[in-house]
Amino acid sequence: MKILVTNDDSYRAKGIKVLVDILRPYGEITVVAPKYHQSGMSMAVSLCHKPMAVKKISEVHGERWYYLDATPSSCVKYGIDNIFIDEKPDVVVSGINHGINAGMCSPYSGTIGAASEAALARVPSIAVSLDSFSPDADFSVVAGFFPPIFEKLLAEGKRDFGTFYNVNFPNLPAYKVKGVRVTRLGRMHWEKEFEPFNPAIYAELGVRPLEDLGVKWRPDPEPGEEVFEMVGTTVTDPDTPEASDHILLADGYITITPQNIDNTDLAEIERLRSLGFER
Repeated sequence: MKILVTNDDSYRAKGIKVLVDILRPYGEITVVAPKYHQSGMSMAVSLCHKPMAVKKISEVHGERWYYLDATPSSCVKYGIDNIFIDEKPDVVVSGINHGINAGMCSPYSGTIGAASEAALARVPSIAVSLDSFSPDADFSVVAGFFPPIFEKLLAEGKRDFGTFYNVNFPNLPAYKVKGVRVTRLGRMHWEKEFEPFNPAIYAELGVRPLEDLGVKWRPDPEPGEEVFEMVGTTVTDPDTPEASDHILLADGYITITPQNIDNTDLAEIERLRSLGFER
């Protein structure tokens, strides 16, 4: 099996290293991951002739690592177009993300965006996330439960065009996990998202700022400008189904949410036709 691995936390992240360890017994692994952190990029790609630096970091028998200074979706495109070239990988696995991608987190996620890009290229894909933002998170629950999930998701069976799988793990030791549930995205949103930028936030979170990696990204405010950061409080919508992924995840379940890049509202098509638009 030929496996393409990516993420949105960068090739340096612990999660992607653990994912490669988990997948190594299944076949040949090619990693193409962002050079720097790319959370919140969704399915964005690096267009308009933007230059993208790429580097092969290492290669040993059955395993090769690259970084690309671009979005996760661009990493998938690069892997398929420039490395596999005349073939396609058998599967793309994106993760392990530091932080969940359940509910309405999913549309924003670079981890999900990479899986969506693979689905667009008609390659089976799986996004994997853990409910912990810690750079030193304990991924043992993923190592214990993901292999049989991976095998079952790739078992023979017809999949619709655009389908991919979004798998979220609670931040629990394996013995506390209540089980696995196949479910839907939950309905939730963020409130009070914009707060004044806190320059000390990275030290408080125990995360290395991009400046430590040689990247200057903080703004140079002009007179009259204010600088904000997006944080926010997660609020569950009152009409969300009880068995939604983010609710089950909080209750100690591993969730598997089948998603599809074709987000056409088929029911609304019929409603609009009933209003007489087509004559």
